[in-house]
Amino acid sequence: MSDRPNTTLLDLVNRPADLKQFSDSQLRQVADELRAETISAVSVTGGHLGAGLGVVELTTALHAVFDTPRDKIIWDVGHQCYPHKILTERRDRIRTLRMKDGLSGFTKRSESPYDPFGAAHSSTSISAALGFSVARDLGGVTPEGLGDAIAVIGDGSMSAGMAFEAMNNAGHLKKRLVVILNDNEMSIAPPVGALSSYLSRIYTEAPFHDLKAAAKGAVSLLPEPFREGAKRAKEMLKGMAMGGTFFEELGFSYIGPIDGHDMDQLLPVLRTVKARATGPILIHVLTKKGKGYAPAEQARDKGHATAKFDVVTGKQHKAPSNAPSYTSVFGKTLVEEAGRDDKIVAVTAAMPDGTGLNLFAERYPSRCFDVAIAEQHGVTFAAALAAGGMKPFCAIYSTFLQRGYDQVVHDVAIQRLPVRFAIDRAGLVGADGATHAGSFDIAYLSNLPGMVVMAAADEAELMHMVATAAAHNDGPIAFRYPRGEGVGVDLPERGEVLEIGKGRIIQSGARVALLSFGTRLAEVQKAAEALAAKGIAPTIADARFAKPLDHGLILDLAANHEAMITIEEGAIGGFGSHVAQLLADEGVFDDGLKYRSMVLPDIFIDQASPADMYTVAGMNAEQIEAKVLSVLGVATIGEKRA
Repeated sequence: MSDRPNTTLLDLVNRPADLKQFSDSQLRQVADELRAETISAVSVTGGHLGAGLGVVELTTALHAVFDTPRDKIIWDVGHQCYPHKILTERRDRIRTLRMKDGLSGFTKRSESPYDPFGAAHSSTSISAALGFSVARDLGGVTPEGLGDAIAVIGDGSMSAGMAFEAMNNAGHLKKRLVVILNDNEMSIAPPVGALSSYLSRIYTEAPFHDLKAAAKGAVSLLPEPFREGAKRAKEMLKGMAMGGTFFEELGFSYIGPIDGHDMDQLLPVLRTVKARATGPILIHVLTKKGKGYAPAEQARDKGHATAKFDVVTGKQHKAPSNAPSYTSVFGKTLVEEAGRDDKIVAVTAAMPDGTGLNLFAERYPSRCFDVAIAEQHGVTFAAALAAGGMKPFCAIYSTFLQRGYDQVVHDVAIQRLPVRFAIDRAGLVGADGATHAGSFDIAYLSNLPGMVVMAAADEAELMHMVATAAAHNDGPIAFRYPRGEGVGVDLPERGEVLEIGKGRIIQSGARVALLSFGTRLAEVQKAAEALAAKGIAPTIADARFAKPLDHGLILDLAANHEAMITIEEGAIGGFGSHVAQLLADEGVFDDGLKYRSMVLPDIFIDQASPADMYTVAGMNAEQIEAKVLSVLGVATIGEKRA
């Protein structure tokens, strides 16, 4: 196709082994062509652009030097893996990234043997690389063989405790493995400031005494932006009395910093490490996120996540918004609440923009805390803020809050501390797939004593729940809301404080009660319209609370209807299970109530549009309608019979 970039050498690469035919100068051309192909592909699919562009040279060098898939390259998080996928027998499908039945936007074991370990959450790569190294030394067997393990981890991901737990263990075990610290922020300033003082000591002792010369890695040879950062870090090192870099204290040989966009530095370092390494090695590589594509380099987020875009201009093709996003409604409402209460503070784990807290940070910078990729710390930090008399809102995606679950239980719930959990990305999220789905928070929070769990049915309800959480001081409280736009309801001037544990009737009807929890309410109402045409007028209720349940509402619905169906955007064990428990305990089933619970199925649902994912889950209006007809014993009109 004429709009595809010219990729003369890349066209000769069907698998990583094909890179070994090229000279170093040709590998530089391959990297340039790989960057152009990555930009072209993501312009069609959308996705994580900047991270991949930052590791094009590193990706090319790794695959040219090491022997994948026998050698295991483990990309931390994985959103930088698009160039890796192009080189590893998936170029013909790269324009299906993040689409239904297409390539995952992250590494995925079931997709390719070149993805030895799946990811999408951060800071797991060093643990995985160490596991592969130990398995190799103990005689483990995989179809591709077990060679070297190379973890590629960003400076942001290194802010998580799990990375240091793994390094501590690796230094103790002294296994041969390679950790590449992909440092694209120069790591001189917070949030990794305490770590940054260690990030530029050049390793000069045997067996790597000649690496500086081989890699041209001396500070004076670094490009100017890197040179200044490295100088500052070296100056900080001079005042330290640790007897070596932090990484060396953990048992790693440290090499760097080197320019991650200079193949003349990358190739000799990687070759030397492959030939000589005996124990754990850390290579500190300086890169630039969005490298080589001006619109990404100039963007505030360096092109971290983009919609489809025009390659020439970088302009993204975003559909016009019909309603504000839930995230923006949360952010704006919290700012307004904080203006009325100076005890309100906000905590996020490296996602200020994603959670809408960037608005809060701009207005109240001293009351907003980005704790980096450290959900466990963030939750306990919020718990102590609450114990200290503040009103913390802990804004974390549902999928990431899972990482801090022990702290939710031990540090928040047991101590009955009033931490307010704002749970974004609840339910199915689309292109990011199963790793980012907010499927489990209703279940894992509702079983905790004293926890209040709410779900907003629309953006106005979200405003009410922010206000309710702000006013709630008797233990922890959580409210969940999905990714994307609201349903377009009118927004109040100010959120109202809801009565804890009380739902609301949306529509009164007969025979069947539809009890919705969360934003499936709009689909429930669509289903009710279709049912009305068939002479069935269900009662519709919005539960608002999964914990505590509205006993009066639920038991009244049960007493006055022959059937009840609960609908929630969560896994089994959540709202519907709590309702069933209540009905069983009250003996309601003894009198013949027909009860059904619509939950996410017991599978991990692959990436697709949210609408397609909810079709797979069986939770769109048509399927809700069919469930009602089924439970009432009414055959679906037009149903085909064998």
